[in-house]
Amino acid sequence: MVKSPAIDKLKALVIKEVDSHHDQLRELSLKIHSTPELGFHETKAAGWLTQYLKKNGFSIERGISGLATAFKGSYGKGKPAIALLAEYDALPKLGHACGHNLIAGSAVGAAVASEAAIDQLGGTVLIIGTPAEELYGGKAIMVERGAFNNIDIAMMVHPGVHDAATTQALACISLDVEFFGKAAHASARPEAGINALEAMLQSFAAINSLRQHIKDKARIHGIITDGGEAANIVPAHSAGTFIVRAEEDAYLDELKEKVLNCFVGAATATGARLEYRWAEVSYAPLRNNMALARLFQQNMQSLGRKVLLAKPTKAFGSTDMGNVSQIVPAIHPDFAIAPKEVAIHSPEFAQAAASEAGIKGMLDSAKALAMTIVDLVANPETIARVKQEFKSK
Repeated sequence: MVKSPAIDKLKALVIKEVDSHHDQLRELSLKIHSTPELGFHETKAAGWLTQYLKKNGFSIERGISGLATAFKGSYGKGKPAIALLAEYDALPKLGHACGHNLIAGSAVGAAVASEAAIDQLGGTVLIIGTPAEELYGGKAIMVERGAFNNIDIAMMVHPGVHDAATTQALACISLDVEFFGKAAHASARPEAGINALEAMLQSFAAINSLRQHIKDKARIHGIITDGGEAANIVPAHSAGTFIVRAEEDAYLDELKEKVLNCFVGAATATGARLEYRWAEVSYAPLRNNMALARLFQQNMQSLGRKVLLAKPTKAFGSTDMGNVSQIVPAIHPDFAIAPKEVAIHSPEFAQAAASEAGIKGMLDSAKALAMTIVDLVANPETIARVKQEFKSK
């Protein structure tokens, strides 16, 4: 165990190190923001991040887990092995409206700053680049392929509208649906057609009815991706994509069956043929490690931010960090970059992700993550407490 004055000195050192990289981290984050790349296509972002890490002493493995834009950076050796996770994919049309450019900047900034602690106290800091968090669950794939098997602790941060050490994220899976009907003239011979769009609309109506009778935190939402060719043709094909969420995996399985029955019923009523595909990857609910979260909270508060232990909101999303948190102690804190009325996944939030408030939040988070690494490598008892909580739950 390292005594407190030495820990305080190391924390001051990692803060100074983040500050010395201010301009580089700002430029890197804004470059990713201005060049949005969709999931599994983040070639430029992954290249810029690995170049920065390599320049600062990290050994780099590219294309890990069989994913071209995933990577792992390593510094140090031995235990504990503490991973910082970077996201860098963007949303279709909205760009970085979830602020993944700031997640990437905070992760690499914390990784480089923590080198001093690793040099003095031992252990390994890893930075794992995780593509395609939006829509495709890149981390879930990486979990299945063993990317996190030898890691003791995993941490990342996410921009939002609150400073909070924990967040709640729901289990989640997507569903692609198609109805196949029969085309006919919508006026001259409507009786000869089978309306695939009507089947989709009836499915939406059934899901709207189902929503009245599901658990409070469960969510069902979707879009129509194909609704026909012309108003005077009975639509022979319709398609949609839906997302089903629940607080725990068991209820997600129950809800999946109820949701699917909405489409089966619509197919029966209209005579359209139904085809459906559940996603191969599902997002697990997030397990917050409270011992780890409190360390982060204390470190973030030492920088002058008022950090809640949990967000004061009923707004629940999903993240593939949940899959990581099921196999290793993990945290996924939020840091505020915009006023509370600004919605994530909006153009306004995309602007905030390139603002000075966004850059400050990124740098503060990098410092807090690096200071938390100091706490962990300096005190084996702390790591034992984190792991014991994980095992007990």
